[in-house]
Amino acid sequence: MFSAFERAVAARYLRARRGERFVSVIAGFSLVGIALGVATLIIVMAVMSGFKSTLLDSILGLNGHLGIYATQNTGLPDFDALAGKVRKVAGVVSATPIIEGQVLFSANGANAGGLVRGIKPADLRELPSIANNIKLGSLNDFAGNDGIVVGISLAQRFGLGIGSRLTLISPEGAVTAFGTVPRVRAYRVVAIFDAGMNEYNSSYTFLPLEAAQIYFQKPDAVTDIQVMVKDPDRVAEVNRAIRQALAATPVRVIDWTEANDSFFAAVTVEQNVMFLILTLIILVAAFNVVSSLIMMVKDKTGDIAVLRTLGATRGNIMRIFLMCGASVGVTGTVVGTLLGVVLCLNIERIRQFLQNVLGAKLFDPEVYYLTHLPAKLEMGNVVQVVIMALVLSLVATLYPSWRAARTDPVEALRHE
Repeated sequence: MFSAFERAVAARYLRARRGERFVSVIAGFSLVGIALGVATLIIVMAVMSGFKSTLLDSILGLNGHLGIYATQNTGLPDFDALAGKVRKVAGVVSATPIIEGQVLFSANGANAGGLVRGIKPADLRELPSIANNIKLGSLNDFAGNDGIVVGISLAQRFGLGIGSRLTLISPEGAVTAFGTVPRVRAYRVVAIFDAGMNEYNSSYTFLPLEAAQIYFQKPDAVTDIQVMVKDPDRVAEVNRAIRQALAATPVRVIDWTEANDSFFAAVTVEQNVMFLILTLIILVAAFNVVSSLIMMVKDKTGDIAVLRTLGATRGNIMRIFLMCGASVGVTGTVVGTLLGVVLCLNIERIRQFLQNVLGAKLFDPEVYYLTHLPAKLEMGNVVQVVIMALVLSLVATLYPSWRAARTDPVEALRHE
């Protein structure tokens, strides 16, 4: 496509001589701008994808891909039979009966609201987000009517350790002549977990199912059944199959797309908006390529005239300056891609280093839900950014190259 003559002249023009340094400096800034724009866009897209993916895994890892709820406040009385029917549905991995309620936590003079979830000990050991992230204690002691499992943030806030007592206060107590008396019961901490999500670590606790049924006064019922499926993206098909299997039972079946649709839609919109905003960085750098090429064309007007008189065609001149501009765009894109990929692969280490140096929290888990800065490098996003940067850089070279090709050698040499 490009002849040896065109490549040689373009390479010569890219090496600035004395008196041409200013044009070279502008081209250098254009290259740096494109590189920083590409790197920033890759990093931000990776962090947004990692945030969405990690948050989705954390939410679904603890709550299940869909839930089966009773239509009344009495709960699900025949929950073992219902769970057995659900497990027979194609695509279902597990069906876990649980009982859940809001309580007030109290210990060592501190108080805070949260959730208590009653679950069978065997089912909790099969829950990877909890069983694989036990920091203190053991789930082997999670049995009977006295043990409770708490999150690490809650344990730190209340000063709890293994063997400490955490008091649960429920507003739904016994009704007396003087009003409702709250239910109060203290449980012994047997394990402390870190689910990787601050909301769960600070507000979720687990009781054995029988102990929770006694505490919430529902001895033969649960509030819902959490279901895990093989493919979360095809949860709608399993949802329909479960509805058909439980058609004779008055229940509500809600999958994760319905329960968290507004939240993940907001994350997707934010990701798209950030992509558009950061694209402007590359666009500004592309305008710098235009300005540097225009100045180069003005500076090389005499050279262009001489080349035309020696037999160079307009196509030769246009391709020469196309190569000059495209080399800046391609080099900046390659450098930016390498920089962005390297930073994405080490972003958590960089965050911890900066946090230690600056002595400030750069990623507060109470604000961003997660305890670490996630980054998921998706090849599709990287290719999209690279193509966009190359296209913008190429388009930016068209007008200056066209103007160079339209230069009249007679008029150019007349003023030399």
